[in-house]
Amino acid sequence: MVSVSLLLVPLAMAGVAAVQAAAGRSADGRTVQVQTRMRDVTLLAAALRDMGASVSTNGDALTATLSQATATFTRGADGIWAAHVEGLDQPRAVDLVLAVDAAYGRQVQQAVLTRLREQAPAAGLRLESESVNEDASVRLVFEVGQERR
Repeated sequence: MVSVSLLLVPLAMAGVAAVQAAAGRSADGRTVQVQTRMRDVTLLAAALRDMGASVSTNGDALTATLSQATATFTRGADGIWAAHVEGLDQPRAVDLVLAVDAAYGRQVQQAVLTRLREQAPAAGLRLESESVNEDASVRLVFEVGQERR
């Protein structure tokens, strides 16, 4: 069985990580760094479920079972996620993590949209229209109401 470990580096730290990821495997020959924006474990689990994964948690670890692989996500003391993928070679494991990151981005977008819709009335705004563009970006148009007193 093929097993690959991936270090998921937040985008804020991506400068150094991009160079290391582009170089391939790390010094131990078994770990690959992948840039990601993942921080919230709840959104990560939702993203994995959207991808069809069966998700379970055990302490600080989150395990996702997909048809082609099993990925265990853990977060270190520094807040950086690591994924250990079994059942895929290195390029396919990186592709899997990038797909998870994209699904995570969609979860973040939905969470932000929900928060905007909920908080708008308290800020004196009324949602006039909402549209989804071809690139999946969302445009919200709010009408500014009377000033809050």
